[in-house]
Amino acid sequence: MPEPERAPRSVADGAESGLSIVMPVLDEATGIVARLQSLQSLRREGVELIVVDGGSQDDTVALAGPLADRVVATGRGRGRQMNAGAVCARGTTLLFLHADTALPPDAMSAVRHALAGGAAWGRFDVRIVDGPAGVAVVAWAMNLRSRITGIATGDQAMFCTREAFSAAGGFPEIALMEDIVLSQRLRAISRPACRRQRVETSGRRWAHHGLVRTVLTMWWLRLRFWLGASPDALARAYGYTPR
Repeated sequence: MPEPERAPRSVADGAESGLSIVMPVLDEATGIVARLQSLQSLRREGVELIVVDGGSQDDTVALAGPLADRVVATGRGRGRQMNAGAVCARGTTLLFLHADTALPPDAMSAVRHALAGGAAWGRFDVRIVDGPAGVAVVAWAMNLRSRITGIATGDQAMFCTREAFSAAGGFPEIALMEDIVLSQRLRAISRPACRRQRVETSGRRWAHHGLVRTVLTMWWLRLRFWLGASPDALARAYGYTPR
């Protein structure tokens, strides 16, 4: 019979970690409990866990409450949600984690070593799971491109010092590409620490839309973004419908 899970230590009791995880969510009731349960060992070590809901119409908020240090309600949009979480976070280091992404076991050690080495921010390599054949090549290309360009995506669990986040002005509150813009701003402060430890992110969008179609769509959206297209227009093309 498994032992009952111990109650996590409070942030006040374990604040020596100085780390806050901010997770934006929207209608994640089917998977939120498992994802947050996987982070409870970090809470016991003093890591603060903040869930920011963008207006879920399912049971996400109720399910997340007992498993997070704070659940914040705000408007829809990852940039807006992550900024709201950063405002109320107590940690000196912020890590932004998507609800469908899992951290590696040594994530906190990797973050500490990265920032102690002089970088103001960084990200992890990514592995795509539960996707169609070929997603390993997509993940490899994402990691290589990020290492060359110094641009990270939200799937790679971006982290930064609070000071750098403030200096960069936080996430732009746009409908799409908020991670790209923040990367550009942070890159002006320091090169990213590209950790080779891998987060695992869901391949559901590749499975749903097809590998080739998804890759080509993302390339096309990024090209339009670099050419000056409106993030709202790109979001509509991606299938994002504001409420």
